Amino acid sequence: MMYCAASTTYTDKPSKSTYRLAFPPPMLSLDPQSSTPLVMQIVDGFRTAIQDGSLRTGSKVPSIRQLAHAHDVSVFTVVDAYDRLVALGYFQSRPHSGFFVKQRPASAVEVPGHGPNFSFDSMWYLRRIFENRALRMKPGWGWLPGDWLFQEGVRRSLRSLAADNVDLGGYGEPKGYPPLRLIVRDLLAEQEIAVTSEQVLLTHGSSQAMDLVSRRLVRPGDAVLVDDPGYPNLLFSLRFLGARLFGVPRTPAGYDLLALERLVIAHQPKVFFTQPRLQSPTGSVAQLAHLHKVMQLADKHDFLVVENDIYADLDPEPRPSLASLDQLSRVIYVSSFSKTISPNIRVGYLAANPDLLEDLAQLKMISGLTSSEFSERLAHGALIDGRWRKHLRGLRERLASSHELAAMRLLQIGFEIFTEPKAGVFLWARHPAIPNAAELAYKAAEQDILLGPGHLFSPGLEPSAWLRFNVAFCDDPVIFAFLEAQCRTT
Repeated sequence: MMYCAASTTYTDKPSKSTYRLAFPPPMLSLDPQSSTPLVMQIVDGFRTAIQDGSLRTGSKVPSIRQLAHAHDVSVFTVVDAYDRLVALGYFQSRPHSGFFVKQRPASAVEVPGHGPNFSFDSMWYLRRIFENRALRMKPGWGWLPGDWLFQEGVRRSLRSLAADNVDLGGYGEPKGYPPLRLIVRDLLAEQEIAVTSEQVLLTHGSSQAMDLVSRRLVRPGDAVLVDDPGYPNLLFSLRFLGARLFGVPRTPAGYDLLALERLVIAHQPKVFFTQPRLQSPTGSVAQLAHLHKVMQLADKHDFLVVENDIYADLDPEPRPSLASLDQLSRVIYVSSFSKTISPNIRVGYLAANPDLLEDLAQLKMISGLTSSEFSERLAHGALIDGRWRKHLRGLRERLASSHELAAMRLLQIGFEIFTEPKAGVFLWARHPAIPNAAELAYKAAEQDILLGPGHLFSPGLEPSAWLRFNVAFCDDPVIFAFLEAQCRTT
C-alpha cells in the first residue's frame, strides 16, 4: 500500500516515523497542549496540505487507525476529523479501500458554521449516534435508556408469540396488523380523535410515516413550513426532496404567531410539519389558542398540517391536539410506540382522511410492501399487557424527577433554559459563555460525551448557542463538571 504526499511516494509501514514522513510538519503536526481541539488540528492540517498542493487529488491518506497510531490520538478523534473532511468535500470514502483526496470544484464553498473549517451536519450526527453506542455519556441522545422502556412487556409478548406458534409466513396486511390498528383507533378516541381502523396506517416507526407523508405531499420547489428549531431527520428529508424550508420560530407557549402568519402570507406553503406537544428539541407545548390559530390559517390559506405527536404517551396532562380540533380534515396525525415500548421494534402509525390514507398505503406498498407484522404483533402484545398503563405512569414520574434534577444542575452553572415542561424527554438550554454549541460538542466528544448542538435542529443549519439535553441521560455529574469547566474557560 502506497501513500502520496507532495511529489514523493512513501511506503506504508507500521512505524510512527514512517507516518510522520508521509505527513511532515507543517502538513500535519498535532499539539495536544493547544487550545485548538485535536480534531480541528487534523482537519486544518489536511485542508492546508490539499489547498497548497502538497496532497494531490487522488492521493490515498492513512487509514483511521494508522493515523491514530502515528500521532497517539484516539480512533474516535480521527473518525470525527475524517468525517468532517468528507463533509467539507476534501476527502472521498471508497468502500473497502479507504479515504482519498477528492477533486474539489473551483466554486466549492464550506458548510456554514464556525468559519471555513466548520462542518457538523445532521447526517454526521446520525452516523455518530448509531456508530458510537459505546460512548459512556449521552445527554444529546434522542431516546430513552433501555431500562426505562417496557422491556418486560416485550419479553412477555415475545414468549406469548412463541407459545402460540404464530404463522409468520407471508407479508401481512398492507395497512398493518388489524388488531393493533384497532388499539390505535381506541387510543386516538381517548384523545377525542374519531377515526376508523381503516384510517390508520402502521409504519416502520414514525420516521417512515413522516417519509411517506413527505414524499406524497412535497415536490421540488414547494414552500414548506417547519418548526424552528425542529426535528433533524425531517429537515434533512425535506431538503433532500427539494423543498424550500421556512422555519416557524418556537416559543415557550408554542409558536411566534405573528411570524407564522407572515410566513404563510408571504410563501403560501403547501404543508406545515409541526410537533405541538413536548417538542424536540425545545420541550415546549403549544397552548390551545396557538393550535386554533394554526388551523385558522390552514383553512384560510389552504395548506395541510402534519402533526408529529410521538411524545403523547409521555405527557401526564390530557391536552387537545391539532388532529382533535380538525378531526383529520386538514391534519395528518403521526405517532409511535418506539419511544415508550422499544425503539428497536420500530412500530409507528399515522392517521389521515380516507382518501389520503389510501394514497399513503399505496406508497407504503410501492416502497416496501408491508411493515413487519412480527414487530406489530410484539407491540400489540405489550399494549394489551395489564402492566402497560402502570409502566406509562411510572415513566412519566421518572421523567418529571429527571427534569427537575437536570434543570437544577444546568441553572446552577449559569445556563438559560428555554422552558421547563417537567415532562417529555428534552430541555433546550444555552450558556452566555458559549456562542457556538457545535464547537462545544466537538470538545465533548473528546471526553466521551455526546451533545446535541442547536445547529442540527435549525432549518437553515445556522450556528446556534443552544443545546438539546435528554434528561434521562443527565444523571452523570461528569457531564456537568465538563460543562462548567468549558463555561469558565471560554
